[in-house]
Amino acid sequence: MSPPAAASRRKQAGFLATHMVGIGVAILFLAPIFWTVLSSFKPPSEARQPPLPPWPVTGFSTENYAALNGFGAGLLGPAQNSLYVTAMTVVLSVIISVLAGYGFSRFRFPFKDALFMMILSTIMIPFQSILTPIFLILTRLGLSNTLTGLVCVYVTLQLPFSVFMMRNAFDAVPREIEEAARMDGANNTRLLLTVMLPLVWPGVVTIALFAFLGAWNEFLAALVLMTDQAKFTLPIMMTALQSGRFGAVDWGAVQAGVTVMMIPCLILFLLLQRYYIRGLTAGAVK
Repeated sequence: MSPPAAASRRKQAGFLATHMVGIGVAILFLAPIFWTVLSSFKPPSEARQPPLPPWPVTGFSTENYAALNGFGAGLLGPAQNSLYVTAMTVVLSVIISVLAGYGFSRFRFPFKDALFMMILSTIMIPFQSILTPIFLILTRLGLSNTLTGLVCVYVTLQLPFSVFMMRNAFDAVPREIEEAARMDGANNTRLLLTVMLPLVWPGVVTIALFAFLGAWNEFLAALVLMTDQAKFTLPIMMTALQSGRFGAVDWGAVQAGVTVMMIPCLILFLLLQRYYIRGLTAGAVK
């Protein structure tokens, strides 16, 4: 066999091996998702049986989703609470982190580096260790057991990473672009909104997606800080659902609840994955 032919066969073999490994890894990640979705359509009697096979044997059924909606006060209330808390967390996190990141990247002020390191160092503090101070602060502010108080907690937890990402994203923008815009008469506000923001848009999408996933799936803070059932979010409802009635867990309803919570995350990630990847690389490397 000639050397070019041998090289071509090695290249094809490497190409095939790479794709086979990629397909295998994809199956490992996708299998639990398909398993959960298929199990949610099992009839209740079948859902209580051993989980194999994962798909319905006696036919597809939506009884699990009806049982989920009939649990407690229903699905609508917790879903609305989760949507409100998540939307407000995303909006506030994006606004604050964009302004803070732009300020730390482009302006000079006393103790700038020390303040940034202080904000960044809060990432190293375990959230569980500050639950008691957070509860006391919210009580003093009159925000205890309120969705607004929960939003404040979530935004506080998201800001260190978000500010770090946005400062690095703004640092990656050449200063010549900013200087050219200033020569054209753009002030700081116009410069940020019309010139800088489109350039760091992938970073904005990244922190927004992180904020959404963190607030939508957060469990511990909502469990500790919320005591009114009318203000429970979806993760807290899932905990009550998993505790079962009279010690019996409705596994079909649990799988239906997991599917309902999972769908928005999957849709957003699939729609924004291009910006998400670009934002991570732009925000991590200067």
